[in-house]
Amino acid sequence: MSATLQGPELNRLRWRCRRGLLENDLFIERFFTRHSETLTPQQAAGLERLMDLADNDLLDLLLARREPQGELDRPDVRNVLAQLRTQGRTP
Repeated sequence: MSATLQGPELNRLRWRCRRGLLENDLFIERFFTRHSETLTPQQAAGLERLMDLADNDLLDLLLARREPQGELDRPDVRNVLAQLRTQGRTP
């Protein structure tokens, strides 16, 4: 696997990240706008874990209403979550 995700891998991840809540989609789209060209396999793994959550649980994490717990409390998830949260805030 290359150092960054490209082509079909990146497209598959983008498709996997489509959500039912507009709020989640806004966070995720901003993330991809900023990081899609430099997205690493570790970041992709963290993002995949977050996408396993229900929309409302994901939104709670994105809005920092709660922090990752249990099997989500991993460095790759925390890294991507921090990047998603940063992108969700207006400067």
